[in-house]
Order: sequence, then structure tokens, then C-alpha cells
Amino acid sequence: MELLQLPQFTFQGSVTAIGEAHGRALRQQIRDFVPMRFDASLEYLRVLGHPDIGPLVDVGRRCLAAYALWHPAGHAEHCAIARGAGVDAAELYTAANMTDMRDVLALGGKLPADAEGCTAVLIPPAFAKSGHAIAAQTWDLNPQDLDYVVAIHRLPDDAPATWSVTCTGCLSLVGMNDRGLAVGTTNIKTHGSKVGVGYMGVLHKMLASRTFAEAAQICETAPRAAAHTYWLASPEQLAEWETTAWSALRRDAVHEPVGRTNHCLWQPHALKQGEPPSASSTARLSRVSERLRADAPHDVATLRAMFADRQDGIDSINRFAEDGEGTSTNSVVVAIPALRTLWTCRGSADRGAWVELRV
Repeated sequence: MELLQLPQFTFQGSVTAIGEAHGRALRQQIRDFVPMRFDASLEYLRVLGHPDIGPLVDVGRRCLAAYALWHPAGHAEHCAIARGAGVDAAELYTAANMTDMRDVLALGGKLPADAEGCTAVLIPPAFAKSGHAIAAQTWDLNPQDLDYVVAIHRLPDDAPATWSVTCTGCLSLVGMNDRGLAVGTTNIKTHGSKVGVGYMGVLHKMLASRTFAEAAQICETAPRAAAHTYWLASPEQLAEWETTAWSALRRDAVHEPVGRTNHCLWQPHALKQGEPPSASSTARLSRVSERLRADAPHDVATLRAMFADRQDGIDSINRFAEDGEGTSTNSVVVAIPALRTLWTCRGSADRGAWVELRV
């Protein structure tokens, strides 16, 4: 099997110039990405009693307005991407932040069950072969997203330079900046979602930070639309937050590695989950916890092997489209903040061509 290649793009200048260049360079892919994401959401919409995409885009439009107030620079870049690609900014925002927009639309109602979700780990220096902290994750979502995974190198005039592995037309997802701050996320679901900022906007603003404390405060105080976990890594610190639209619980990785999948671990959040933990999420958390202990000390090679693990079949860390679960591993990222380095691939750890990205 030929290994999947990761397309890489560099954009520089003002946030508007970066956005417009992004939109123009990936114009057709972005114009295809938006309806693809909408089609993937129709099952949710029908369960919620909506026969078309209109109510979801209305939520996205209101959340985009909230984002404009909270992070004007990120909003300007997003709108410039939409202009460059010739798509509606609210539709692009809705597609990019799809999981949050669906949760907001459901409000207090029950969400359809699904098997979506990523696997993330934080490795303190004492558990790393090099003595450098490591943060890493898979990014798992719609199998169709695989065709739109790209690496974007941003060189803004007045903010830190960044690399991010994301989707065409989207702001930052999993990435690192030139101050040695790396960010990532996994999806969780709780009741109480509301109009607010989508998760990509939170990550994008965190990645524009110059210090760990600044990025941590952004994560904790953002007017979040829905539940997500976020992790943040620097050469000196590792932490993750289990967040909802209304609260955030911090967990630091100091004395042992931390693993995370897609269900709430904090009891007040667990009581408000939109659905019970899936078999996939519980199996992956058990497996990754086992491998974090068994494979230590860790490096890029041990984490690549962990993320390629298929011991649990369709509930494995490594997720294939042919499993028929409606999700697949679309990218993997291993961040080493002290070295300003991301090791990453498009697709699963054993099907993608790994590349080194340096900020």
C-alpha cells in the first residue's frame, strides 16, 4: 500500500493576507469540504427533527458572531479564508466546527450515539527517552475528512509562527508555535451547549499565545460553545482541560503520563454527558493507559507504535474506515516542544508517510 502524503502550505503576512492566500490556494478543496461536512451531519439533523442544514448554519452564524467579539484576529483570518475560497463565512465556520455546532443545535436534547473520537497522551520528561516532554494524539473523525487533511505553516506579522495539522479552510487544530507551545483536543459531549466559540477558535487563539500561562487562561475562560478536552504542552509544562460550555477541570501531567479519549472522567461532567461512554472510548483509554506504562520510556517510535495499535479490533486506538464505525484516524501528531518539532502523518500511524515539521 502506498503511504498517504501530507500536503504542506506556507502563508505569511497579516492575518487577512494569510487567510486570503489560504483560501485561494485551496479554493476547490474548501468548496468541496463544506458540503461534504454538511452531508456527514444529516443523520444528526434528522434525529433532531431538522430535514436540512439550515438550522445548523444558523447556529454557526451566531457562533461566528461570538467569535468575532472574542478573537477579532482569528475572525478576520477565517473570513479572509472564506473570501479567498469564494464560500460563505458562516457555512465554513459551521463545517469547520461541526461537532460543536451539532451540540449547540441539540441544546438540552439527546444526541444520536456515535463512535467519533481521538486518543491523546501527555508524556512528562521523566518518562521520555530524550528527557523532553512529549504531547501526541490521533485525530479521528469522518473518514471523508482524510482527503482534506493538510499542514499549514503560518508566518503572521505580529504573532508567533505556527505549524498546524488541520483541514482545508480551517484554522488551527493540532499544532505548535515558535515559542514551543503545542495544542490539541479530543471531543466529548455534555448537555448545556450554547451559542459560543467553536473549538477550533479556542485552539487558534491558544496557539497565538506567547506563554503557557496565557494559553491556559484562554482555554479556561473562553466562551466555549460545547464540551471538548484541550491539551497544552511547553518544554516545562503539560496539562489538559476537560471542558464543557460552562466549566473546565485542569489535570497536569507531572508525575506520570496522562491518557485521554472521548468520555468525561470528572464526575460532575459525566453526570451531564450527552450519551454513555462508547465501547471505543473506554477500550482506547484502557489500551493507551496500559501502553503508556509498558512502553516507557517513550519517544516518537514508541508513540507511533502505540497509535498503530489494532489489538482491540474496531475499538482500537488505530481506527480504519473499513471498520464501518463511521470514523477513521485521519492524522497523527507527536509534538516535542523543547525541540520545536512536530512529527506527523496524514491518515493512521501505519498508513501515512511521517514527516518532521519544525517551527
